[in-house]
Amino acid sequence: MKSNKHIQDQVHSVLNSADTINDVKVSPFFKDKTLNVLFSEKEMRQSGWSWFTPKLQLATLLCFIVLNIVALTQINNLSYDDNISEFADLHDLNTSEDNSLLTDTYED
Repeated sequence: MKSNKHIQDQVHSVLNSADTINDVKVSPFFKDKTLNVLFSEKEMRQSGWSWFTPKLQLATLLCFIVLNIVALTQINNLSYDDNISEFADLHDLNTSEDNSLLTDTYED
């Protein structure tokens, strides 16, 4: 019971301390000055990506779409075998039957 009484006394002391709080005197233009400072800083921060406007974003998106369509049509026009043989010819990777190491050297 002593702990309950002790807690109750602490609660009353906290509630009574709220009565001793005095009113704060603020200048009448404090809110206006504070808001002006906050909004001026906010405008300075937006200058980083301000050049990337929605019109420019749309134009960039359309360019990427057109580029992807052109790339897909080029890929579909060429077959895989043609691409591999062209790559092998370009880098001298063609192997013939005569130069292969996997051919049988022992013939019966």
